[in-house]
Amino acid sequence: MLKTIYNKFDKQKITDLPKVAFPGRIITIFSEGEAERAVRFLLTQPILGFDTETRPSFTRGHSNKVALLQVSTPDICFLFRLNFIGITPAIKTLLEDTTVLKVGLSLKDDILMLQHREQFTPGYFYDLQHHVKEIGIEDLSLQKLYANIFGMKMSKTQRLSNWEASVLTNAQKIYAATDAWSCIMLYDELNRLKQTGEYELKMVEEE
Repeated sequence: MLKTIYNKFDKQKITDLPKVAFPGRIITIFSEGEAERAVRFLLTQPILGFDTETRPSFTRGHSNKVALLQVSTPDICFLFRLNFIGITPAIKTLLEDTTVLKVGLSLKDDILMLQHREQFTPGYFYDLQHHVKEIGIEDLSLQKLYANIFGMKMSKTQRLSNWEASVLTNAQKIYAATDAWSCIMLYDELNRLKQTGEYELKMVEEE
């Protein structure tokens, strides 16, 4: 049976979709030693989901430094509290690694924000925004992409929360982990659809 996908997904339809949340284990990283152990494990994996979070600024002309780096496997997500530990040597090694595929969305922005903390040469990254165009999808937001491909809703209620808080809430952790993990899910499914051709693209006209 062919999967129906749309070049543009109606945002109003997302509200009624069932919610999706990261189903695995979440580990918060607070120290250089923890970061080193986490990176050692992550560099043994075949693919990683990648995202960042920054405390929103409501002052014109002012922006905060990236506070959180989330890196996920299909079943474990590490949350690196950069506002406490910065970009440690191990984290820099991960960012510059050229062997493990790191998949994200709008990676140019994430990498630029990370480079404001520490200069590094980006390693093996892949931006889903380029990937989806290959099968005709024009939407570039993670929420719309996930709804389009999987028919499920990613909550965005924590997006503007305080990512520099001394303790992240459980809702923040799940939100952050879901964003990183979902990139792996999308990458795998988009590859499957491209290889099998088991989809039909419906064109939605602009209103």
